[in-house]
Amino acid sequence: MANVVVVGAQWGDEGKGKVVDIYTEYADDVVRYQGGNNAGHTLVVGDEKIVLHLIPSGILHAGKRCIIGNGVVLDPEVFIREITNLKKSGKFQDDSVLLLSENLHVIMPYHKRIDIAREAKSGAGKIGTTGRGIGPAYEDKIGRRGIRLGDLVDRDIFARKLKETLEEKNFLLQNLLNEQPFTFEEIYQEYCGYADQLRIYMADTALVLHKDMAAGKKLLFEGAQGTLLDVDLGTYPFVTSSSTCAGGACTGTGVSPRSIHEIIGISKAYVTRVGSGPFPTELTEETGEKLRQNGSEFGATTGRPRRCGWFDAMVLRYAVRVNGLTGIALTKLDVLDNFETIKICTGYTCQGKVLEELPTNLEAFAQCQPVYEEVPGWMTDISAARSFEQLPEKARSYVQRLEQLVGCPIVLVSVGPRRDQTITLKNPFA
Repeated sequence: MANVVVVGAQWGDEGKGKVVDIYTEYADDVVRYQGGNNAGHTLVVGDEKIVLHLIPSGILHAGKRCIIGNGVVLDPEVFIREITNLKKSGKFQDDSVLLLSENLHVIMPYHKRIDIAREAKSGAGKIGTTGRGIGPAYEDKIGRRGIRLGDLVDRDIFARKLKETLEEKNFLLQNLLNEQPFTFEEIYQEYCGYADQLRIYMADTALVLHKDMAAGKKLLFEGAQGTLLDVDLGTYPFVTSSSTCAGGACTGTGVSPRSIHEIIGISKAYVTRVGSGPFPTELTEETGEKLRQNGSEFGATTGRPRRCGWFDAMVLRYAVRVNGLTGIALTKLDVLDNFETIKICTGYTCQGKVLEELPTNLEAFAQCQPVYEEVPGWMTDISAARSFEQLPEKARSYVQRLEQLVGCPIVLVSVGPRRDQTITLKNPFA
């Protein structure tokens, strides 16, 4: 038995959806442990592109159980729309294979309105939130004011909690944010309708996972975003509102840390970031635009162009350390096919000093200058390679150099968006 966590090792958007889709073949349960519909996983199955925001990508595999854990915040409207679209396309027909934790928190309409209004008021200091209400929903969770799925399906509890919460939210909306308030009835009726549709998926998912592990089943845990967006360990305040790192897989599902056997960090062969915040290797000229166009670097959720830069070994070494990575899945190596030379950030300098570790102080991080090593590109299409030996020598050398710099084995190399465009060097479930 092996239980595997897949975690983003950069600022998110590393290609976790494809890697989870590949590893799902070897798992029995696929479990989402944090975040909300502020993230999107883009999958290419055959010639079809599928974007999922909440439902684990394991849903595309017959016979797999998909679980959304207590660490997730759920927008019922988005969840129901995803189910409807999957059923229309024939990719999801059995409701029993999809479970929602009864303890997950529900995103309400006032969360989204507050999120958008706050960001608009922030001006130049904005975080770059998607405006999906994720942060305000987590605020209510930590403030012990949240509405959980178990509350939503009980109309009396839901009515009481909604009335109590609306008094505060409407005061905030009207008096601080200059926004329109909500009425009780407009939210209550809409969300009671959602509750009727969500009820069939609700379960004590922590108990389900415990029983499955006792029966010898294999679990695959997937998160959203990436290590540098973790609310505790990322580039705060330019982070998301949840624990994106490997530890979040335990708190977000109710599974013990002793039950985790492998932790795979997903990293692009370069780096991207969406939203504001420091980004030492960012390329703002034609090289960055070339990476963006080659890699189709536009957000799956928002469509926003992603900021692009050279591979940053300092970021990856940090991700290896705080997640306890046992392997790295390197994605989008093919995006570098037409670069004559490629740069690798091996370290930083800050105010003339050479840094050995990623600085935890945001102001210091913003002042970091990358130290580059330049290597030759391979200038050939690698998308047909299906083994490491089939890669050009210079591509192999690049991968091996990254492995040396970050101190963690690379266990998978992606050379294109399709499932079959993948080189597996080690299977974490083996």
